[in-house]
Amino acid sequence: MKNIALNSILNNNKSEHFFKGGFGFEKENVRVNLKGELSQKPHPLKFGNKRKHPYITTDFSESQIELITPVRKSIEEALGFLETLHDEVSMNLEDELLWPQSVPPVLPENDNEIPLAEFDDEGADLRKYREHLSEKYGRKKQLLSGIHFNISFDEELLKLIFESSDNTVLSFKPFREQVYLKTLRNFKRYRWFLLTLLGNSSVVHKSYNNNCVIELPEFGEDAAGVGHQISIRNSMCGYRNIKPLFLNYDSLENYKLSLKENIDSGLINYEKENYSSIRLKSSNPKEDLTHLEVRILDLNPLEKIGINIEHVKIIHLFLIFCLFKEEVNTFDKDTQSVALENHEQSTSNSSLSSAIITNDEGEQWPLQTAIEDLFKEIKQSISTILPSNYKTTMQVLEQLVHKENERPGAKVLAHYKEHSFIDWNLLQAQKHLELSMLTNYKFFGLEDMELSTQLLLREAVMRGVEIDIMDRSENFVKLFNPKKTEYVMQATRTSLDNYVSVLLMENKVMTKKVLLEHNISTPEGKEYYDKEEAFNDYKYFENKAVVIKPKSTNFGIGITILKENNNKQQFLRAIDIAFEHDNTILIEKFISGNEYRMFVIKDEVVGVLNRVPANVKGDGKLSIEELVVEKNKNPLRGKGYRTPLEKIALGEAEQMFLGTQGLDFTDVPAKSEIVYLRENSNISTGGDSLDFTDDIHPSYKNIAIKASRALNVNITGLDMMIDDISSEATKDNYSIIEMNFNPAIHIHCHPFKGTNRKLNHKILDALGFFIEF
Repeated sequence: MKNIALNSILNNNKSEHFFKGGFGFEKENVRVNLKGELSQKPHPLKFGNKRKHPYITTDFSESQIELITPVRKSIEEALGFLETLHDEVSMNLEDELLWPQSVPPVLPENDNEIPLAEFDDEGADLRKYREHLSEKYGRKKQLLSGIHFNISFDEELLKLIFESSDNTVLSFKPFREQVYLKTLRNFKRYRWFLLTLLGNSSVVHKSYNNNCVIELPEFGEDAAGVGHQISIRNSMCGYRNIKPLFLNYDSLENYKLSLKENIDSGLINYEKENYSSIRLKSSNPKEDLTHLEVRILDLNPLEKIGINIEHVKIIHLFLIFCLFKEEVNTFDKDTQSVALENHEQSTSNSSLSSAIITNDEGEQWPLQTAIEDLFKEIKQSISTILPSNYKTTMQVLEQLVHKENERPGAKVLAHYKEHSFIDWNLLQAQKHLELSMLTNYKFFGLEDMELSTQLLLREAVMRGVEIDIMDRSENFVKLFNPKKTEYVMQATRTSLDNYVSVLLMENKVMTKKVLLEHNISTPEGKEYYDKEEAFNDYKYFENKAVVIKPKSTNFGIGITILKENNNKQQFLRAIDIAFEHDNTILIEKFISGNEYRMFVIKDEVVGVLNRVPANVKGDGKLSIEELVVEKNKNPLRGKGYRTPLEKIALGEAEQMFLGTQGLDFTDVPAKSEIVYLRENSNISTGGDSLDFTDDIHPSYKNIAIKASRALNVNITGLDMMIDDISSEATKDNYSIIEMNFNPAIHIHCHPFKGTNRKLNHKILDALGFFIEF
């Protein structure tokens, strides 16, 4: 297959398929102690059984974490999954860090002190394979770490290529196979291009130096290197077969046969011992070829997760180029030998002007000239199909081509010239950990989902529970492992609760009736189906503190609190607002005291929060509006329940409440004066959350459990007004004002002040998903 009809495909206006596909990553990091020495601790128990965990396992060594993402439909989402795994693992290590560099940290002098990965009895074959690698290659070399990028082309694209090409003999299945084989062959021909631009392991620690083919000279106080190598990991000093494998890539059958021949000859002992820069892969060993595995990526210590997204997209661009580039020679042993020599030139000499690349015609060119020429060809080849979200990628690629100092390897090498190898990498590891902790509430790549759902999914992947996003806009997910499957909506709508109980909580009138039947205090009030009738009852509520709200509401939507209720127009407008969200509303007596959200799971109060209404603190200079703008700059505040706190609004409800205090947005509060913009204390309307789980009198927790039993619910967020949480509950000093059927968990996991109650853990416990050991 020498040529693919690109123009024909473009004429069909299907270019959007070129950049679709399936994407996934496998990333290795060595664990180190705080001195930068290889960890001697076993794989952390909190990550469960390394053999069974789908996302977190070990590679060669017990000290070498491997993170594996599932296949995702975009690079962004796949990298987001990897970042979430990286963050969770980083934060759950004890007195250890993830080493951010591909080449190892301080290693023991004796190879046998590098621990091999341990497995249970069912993993005996995994242990045997590692023992083989240890004897054949040495344990130090196996600690070289990197990132593998797994990629499949869009099936619609492959079918379109098939239909647009002259295939009088091939059916789709062998044609599809040839598409991947051709892409692989071209990738191997021109891999020197990516290695030069993205290579990032230019020196090694001196404890690794004696493991190189040739001993490298000293570089700084604790490293070794010649200063012009760009990727020791990919060089002859790095992670590769003892002798090069020249395999047959004409067909999948011939590839497998040539691999077997190398095994039979004793050159390698296992199929997976093929340490090629790119490999043919199948999602199931018994299935057809499904994707390619790119293996050249060094870890970039300047990036928290070891890889820059634009660099991944550059590889994606390159693979698409390889798919359509015409092959001008046969990919036989001679061609593969030239490709290997070009590989060596790029990894070992790429910073030298003497580096030479041999092209397809056997002509030799200076490496930089060859890079620029190939870039021109890439740009010309795919410029007509480049989507808008790859424009920046092409700009980054152009910069890497023309500016050597912008290449990641050059940037990292500059740091090694000023700092010791170990100290600088330890500093990077610490910085990365701090970044992980700053955003420990996000599931990267799924930031558009509710924060409570993101938190539940973060804990699920930590436990080895597989996830499927069934309906992203509704936050509907599937959680499953070999033992069970659960469907969860918005983190707390689960199979634990029955439909009638949810309906009871959704209907505020029914909630009140059931609570009163069980002698549980709840506010007096009336329900209205007609706006006019509610208007006319103003005389009954005038000068009385009231709450006006829709019968069915959540997140504080449509609720207005009028403490004075001496302004008829405000009363009428509050009724209008409530009717905008339901055809039935409630007008209730306002209950004094502080409001506490009690989260109940299976007859246990697992979190108690005092939610302080949206407020600002005056400085004597800024207006209320300006103070709100400043407070909203806190990175923990956002919109749509995707951050621990919500931004404070400057809308009609806030304006009305300020009006009851004789204030408006332009007023300037005195220094240290607290001004409230809402009466209701929902976090969803900009309130602050204060944890009181350990401080509240147990009698109120008992009432909360009694209320949840009354409605026969296992998960609820119960709002209770309490005069004094330190005093025992009586019939007159508390009142339940609401019970919620899908309460947010993030406010308990990340309170404004107080302890993380880890409700995401507790919900998964309640659902029966535990870490498997």
